[in-house]
Amino acid sequence: MPHAASSFHLNGLTIHPGEQVLTRLVISKLPSGTVIDVPVHVMRSTEPGPTLLLMGGMHGDEVNGIETIRRLVRRELLQPLRGSIIAIPILNIYGFLNFSRDVPDGKDVNRSFPGFPRGSLAGRVAHRFMREIMPLIDYGIDFHTGGAARANFPQVRCLLGVDPEVDAMAGAFAAPFTLHAALRPGSLREAAHRLGKRIIVYETGESLRLDETGIEEALAGTLRVLHHLGMAPAAPPPSRPGIVCRRHTWLRARFAGLFRAHVENGQYLEKGQVYGSVADPYGQQAVRLESPVSGYVIGLNHMPVVNQGDALLHIAVPE
Repeated sequence: MPHAASSFHLNGLTIHPGEQVLTRLVISKLPSGTVIDVPVHVMRSTEPGPTLLLMGGMHGDEVNGIETIRRLVRRELLQPLRGSIIAIPILNIYGFLNFSRDVPDGKDVNRSFPGFPRGSLAGRVAHRFMREIMPLIDYGIDFHTGGAARANFPQVRCLLGVDPEVDAMAGAFAAPFTLHAALRPGSLREAAHRLGKRIIVYETGESLRLDETGIEEALAGTLRVLHHLGMAPAAPPPSRPGIVCRRHTWLRARFAGLFRAHVENGQYLEKGQVYGSVADPYGQQAVRLESPVSGYVIGLNHMPVVNQGDALLHIAVPE
């Protein structure tokens, strides 16, 4: 297990205990010849300890994680008492430049792990991460945001009840909601799990929109994880008791049309309660939508035009 008493070898550099380095992983080039590289911050203590990864921008349009890590770096909050911190504000530079979730080949980097050096562009990004970063880390927080026009209420996702250290890490983060989430094939979390690395996912807000409340929750939660790992002297207490949910489900549109939500993110919803309506755009009919379960709204579709099967509401069922 890497720790602060030994040197890191990253991107052709040797990074010694007590050093702070900004290095850039060259991924590829644009068709114009412009080099695409990924900035990586490394902050090391002289005291032995674990290595924590903080990563945003796996999907290029998910700006809340990017802003969270930017603030942590800018405010000099990542000075570990022991161990090391590797902070990557943006992994998917391609998507960031193009306001896109994916890389130019249309593939999702977070479904491409462990990657392949001669594979698709998404696979090459994943492979470079696995070769350079994954061997160094022990723990990680992967920051995400709701896709398309779907907004997520601040939440941690992880595999609960399998690894006590993951449970403890999620408990230390103390997001408003902690969800049991199965490992998805090709995801960073699955690849890390196979190697005994412990990564939790934090979600908040929607793509291309800054969610100030969710960013503040992310900052505080990250500091609590650092404190839990013995890497920070103190951390702010949670603003509210966290709710753990092992069951959660999306409510989907049975009809196409114009969707209007009658609830807000974070709100508790009773079974049978009307949570919205779908109407045809010509004023001929409208259908009221009733929830089949009781639970908390932790994801909400803000796109008014929906097709049959579109996700409208994410409901978390508390234990």
